[in-house]
Amino acid sequence: MKFRFNSLKNKCLIKIQANNWLNTYKFSLLLLTILIAVAVMGVRRLGALQALELLAYDWMINLHNENQTDPRLLLVEITDKDIEKHGSYPLKDELIAQLLRKLQQNHPKVIGFDLYREVAYPPGTDALRQELQKDNVVVIQLIGNGENGVSAPPGVKPDQIGFNDLVADIGDDVLRRNLMYVQFGSAPIQEMYSFPLRLSLKYLEERQLKLQVGDDFLQIGEAKFPDLKANSGGYQLEPSETAGQQILIDYQSPNIAQRVTLTEVLAGKVAPSLIKDKIVLIGATSISVKDILSTPYNQGSDSLMPGVVAQAQMTSQILNIVLDNAPLFWFWSEWCEGLWVWGWSLVAVAIAWKLKHPVAIVVGGIVGVGSLITVCFVIFTFAGWIPLMPAAISLTVTIASVLGYKALYNLFYDSLTGLPNRSLFAKQLKKLQQKDKSPGFIGILCLDLNRFKLINDGLGYQAGDRILIETAQRLQENLNSQTILARVGADEFAIAIKTDEYTAEAIEIANKLDRAIASPYQLKEQEIFTSASIGLAFNRQGENFQPEELLQASHAAMYQAKVAGKRRHEIFTTNMHEQALKRLELEADLNQAIGNQEFELYYQPIICLKTGIIKGFEALVRWQSPTRGFVSPGEFIPVAEETGLIVPMGEWILTTACDQMQQWRKQFPYAESVVISVNLSSRQFAQANLIAQVQETLITTGLAGGNLKLEITESMVMDDVENTIDLLRELKKLDIKISMDDFGTGYSCFSYLHLFPLDTLKVDRSFVCNMNQGIKNQDIVSTIVILAHKLGMDVIAEGIETRAEQDILHRFNCEYGQGYYFAKPLSQQDATQLLEQNKIWKTDY
Repeated sequence: MKFRFNSLKNKCLIKIQANNWLNTYKFSLLLLTILIAVAVMGVRRLGALQALELLAYDWMINLHNENQTDPRLLLVEITDKDIEKHGSYPLKDELIAQLLRKLQQNHPKVIGFDLYREVAYPPGTDALRQELQKDNVVVIQLIGNGENGVSAPPGVKPDQIGFNDLVADIGDDVLRRNLMYVQFGSAPIQEMYSFPLRLSLKYLEERQLKLQVGDDFLQIGEAKFPDLKANSGGYQLEPSETAGQQILIDYQSPNIAQRVTLTEVLAGKVAPSLIKDKIVLIGATSISVKDILSTPYNQGSDSLMPGVVAQAQMTSQILNIVLDNAPLFWFWSEWCEGLWVWGWSLVAVAIAWKLKHPVAIVVGGIVGVGSLITVCFVIFTFAGWIPLMPAAISLTVTIASVLGYKALYNLFYDSLTGLPNRSLFAKQLKKLQQKDKSPGFIGILCLDLNRFKLINDGLGYQAGDRILIETAQRLQENLNSQTILARVGADEFAIAIKTDEYTAEAIEIANKLDRAIASPYQLKEQEIFTSASIGLAFNRQGENFQPEELLQASHAAMYQAKVAGKRRHEIFTTNMHEQALKRLELEADLNQAIGNQEFELYYQPIICLKTGIIKGFEALVRWQSPTRGFVSPGEFIPVAEETGLIVPMGEWILTTACDQMQQWRKQFPYAESVVISVNLSSRQFAQANLIAQVQETLITTGLAGGNLKLEITESMVMDDVENTIDLLRELKKLDIKISMDDFGTGYSCFSYLHLFPLDTLKVDRSFVCNMNQGIKNQDIVSTIVILAHKLGMDVIAEGIETRAEQDILHRFNCEYGQGYYFAKPLSQQDATQLLEQNKIWKTDY
């Protein structure tokens, strides 16, 4: 039964987490990236990106240019000078026959004759045909479209004929594909081989590597040539453009083969070693012949390539794959391409969402595109052609879309936690009121994190951010999907619920959330504790209300909970608005008081219980407001702590107290050893520049460090023990004294007390005033004194109001005391007069 309950609980938790995630910006951004990737892939499928992708392919071909020749090839070119020398073009059969005989004398392995000779150009026609019929010669024919075809020279065997048809891309007429093989008819099937394929097979005859033809591949020996598909790489071809067996041309260099001219061969100026065992291609490179093709190369004359050079390119590629295990271009499936494009869309989200500054986003976008280009080019060097333009468009469009979404999102959501902000919360609350007319109540819980400012100042804003993020997660995990959760302030969250009961269900939720927040937060192997103050406000369903007013009511109740002792909840009552208003007025007056210097320091003497001599003063701040009159420290100090005004106030207190102490030392020689005690607030103690501030104060006022004692509390040192120890040691280097105030009333740091470099323990007044009520209360004080002495510290007892209390403390060997029995806090004038009198309290010890 217990197992089934836990299983059900886990399923509910998973469902809540799933619903919460679906409502976050992360899901919206994920959905956005999917939609953009699908849209881009759809545009690509329509062929709209092919032109851009082919430009990228051409750019990478140029960048990858190795500028090397294939030693297996020799190109005999017929140039304009050759044509001019021999009178006309086409050249006479006798001259071509003479060229072939000259080449055959040097034993080439294959001669590729890339000239049309279906028509005779006498004289010498018989001699030429005899040369073309030799076994190592391959000639060309043009299949064409049936009407413009050109036949091979008469008498040449079929296995020595290769078609010269080339496939240029529609749009830019650039040659990027090699049509290797086609079939015609059905019974019998007529097979036709390309000129480069015939040359390659003839060259490979001695190796006995046979050609195998599959449905979507060709295979020579172990080398397989997969057929180019309509959507391979950046292509989106029409079915008619993918006829036959095609591969992508891997251009290695504009000048793939060493060249010699017809005239040089006839004159015997070509070394036999250039011809022996080579594939010798004969073709016209003359511009006047107009056998010129556009190629991916974009540098001057390299962009236009004679047909015979293109044939050499394709022949070299086939031989490289078969003999040198060179890779053939490979491509991703459409699914892989889609994931690739989507992946770059996710990268764009990371750039546009995480980076804040516009310049950083622009730089991030440039780096992203640069990284994409680099990755695509590196893969291209390994014969992989993957989509560049779809990914680049996806990256760019996603960045622009996310920036637009981000601008809209920030209007209604908190960028740190992903929760709705105050504005959206009010809209959702109004929508809840209008949508649900059933009987019941709408309840608002306003939750504030206690001690958050201390954590944020002491451990840094990054730690504070992590606390806020984890708090949001804890709240989401403990609320159902119908609840509205928002971040409405720096450390404040608001929860809207629909309840059938007035308070019971809401209080139960408040207690549940309180327990969730009270669990320790783990930050860098350190446990951080905080708690929640929660205010509740209700409105009966059906009654009209303003969302902002209901939120303010819960906010007022939350402040009342903080004032009443924190880690508790309060339900809004009508007088809380007045209290909240008074607090706001107090904050405003307090802020003005700092600027107007309305504060004054009072000094309470600290007396040696054995001799009655003044050993020090504790500086205590007082506020005499021109409008409010005297304001109790218990009223304005907590407000100053929460608002941060305690920091400038604390600086003024420290400087003023040190300056006064230095004046007394100069005025009264016997005050040389008197110590001024100054209380540090938790906000001051968490400041990064505390050491520098204290040091500067001592230098400015001229006070010796030994005349200053800083008082801290247990709660301040227990938040980060290791850093506290380091900070106190740095303060001790200034020769100042450190006192722990109100010992025993805070976090009970007995186990850590010996680690702190303290000089004094102060016994809280609550222990002192209870000593007359029983021996156990006296034992507590005695134990604290003994503990302090064991650790090398002296003791000051606070709140001494009777001679009996003084006697008991003296009996316990407590060194010092302060309280109304000796003197109340005195103004500067009265404290100076006390020193002038050199007053000594009688002790009779």
